[in-house]
Amino acid sequence: MAKYSSKTITVNQPIEVLFDRFSDISLFQQRINEIPAEDRSKLGDVTFEADAICLNTPQVGQLKFKVTERVAPGHIVFSAVGSPIPLSMVIDITAIDNTSSNVVTAIDVDIPAMLRPLLGGKMQEAADRFGEMIGRLNGNQ
Repeated sequence: MAKYSSKTITVNQPIEVLFDRFSDISLFQQRINEIPAEDRSKLGDVTFEADAICLNTPQVGQLKFKVTERVAPGHIVFSAVGSPIPLSMVIDITAIDNTSSNVVTAIDVDIPAMLRPLLGGKMQEAADRFGEMIGRLNGNQ
């Protein structure tokens, strides 16, 4: 397995609020629709269901990540549905204080070592964009 982690994103929300937002992630769709079109285009083609995130990419097509694990107060795992290779996205939230939290997203993917140089950059970019999206959907600009 190769792991690609985002930079740490600081969000001005308590850990409990962030974790609770992942109990029904379809609520993020409304937030996506409120983001200005220019910023929304940077997030890519993403939609939210109650317990899944759907991404549409030109390289791979549609990927659906379903919540497979929630551990309070700050660990959520999404696993790819129908992916030809094992692939998961992990969100780890840690409290800074009562009003803010750090969020790190990671992508765990089972790719052969010889393909990592070709795919590693794209996986890192995806982890970073996912982290940025979590920040923007929770009030960061």
